[in-house]
Amino acid sequence: MSESSDRTAPAADRPQGAERPEEYVLTLSCPDRQGIVHSVASYLFMTGCNIEDSQQFGDHDTGLFFMRVHFSAEPRVTLDKLRASFAAIGDAFAMDWQIHRAGDRMRVVLMVSRFGHCLNDLLFRSRIQALPVEIAAVVSNHTDFAELAASFDVPFHHIPVTRDTKEEAEQRLLDLVEREGVELVVLARYMQVLSDHLCKQLSGRIINIHHSFLPSFKGAKPYHQAHARGVKLIGATAHYVTADLDEGPIIEQEVERVGHEVSPSQLVALGRDVECQALARAVKWHSERRVLLNGNRTVVFA
Repeated sequence: MSESSDRTAPAADRPQGAERPEEYVLTLSCPDRQGIVHSVASYLFMTGCNIEDSQQFGDHDTGLFFMRVHFSAEPRVTLDKLRASFAAIGDAFAMDWQIHRAGDRMRVVLMVSRFGHCLNDLLFRSRIQALPVEIAAVVSNHTDFAELAASFDVPFHHIPVTRDTKEEAEQRLLDLVEREGVELVVLARYMQVLSDHLCKQLSGRIINIHHSFLPSFKGAKPYHQAHARGVKLIGATAHYVTADLDEGPIIEQEVERVGHEVSPSQLVALGRDVECQALARAVKWHSERRVLLNGNRTVVFA
């Protein structure tokens, strides 16, 4: 693994009042081979761009190469021109690549059931601009947090789910995602199992959070089970959602050490905190285009 930070020649002095350069993020993955970094850097130099930060990783296990480049460009170099002109390099190296404006705030839908700590945390972080996101809506199968969403001026959508209405409810969610131009769905303690169809439709665009103990406890009241077993570590895992329940590629994990004196209610409170921390970091890194899928794993350029 290697990381580097490089800059092309410094931008020329601009007259006072001249337009500031636009900033962009290029992400890519492809089969590893010689010449990738050179070709990308040369392209940016020849296009009149300036590299602000560059990170890369070659995975010897999979034979894949991953790269994230944050760069600036003069206003005459538009996003459309960048995407059109980079396509030749992408084709030459069989890249899966994207270019986005660095300053664009990703549109997000938050989903919740009846535990609101992660929802409240993400809403607040978004309000104070600690997350580069624009929350398009809150979706819930209950109405408990309609007032909370309203207090942040975020639209609230109540989509109840039963065994008979599950397909209809998921289609309403997909319609909302398309209508609002949503790039990311966050399950902020949304306690419904998603269908294989929905997981495929939102592949790589939906993040979940759940507790993770050593050892692991499933089912009702996991914190109480953990207390009964005298655990010394509690934690939380943020991951992409796949059809395999809680088995998707992991983005971030957080842990907290606990002692014998901690009560079940205190474990629950600590668990809420680590869930919020892990999920917020996962959302931030995804929204900043720092997470690249690597099969069942992720590459995170944090």
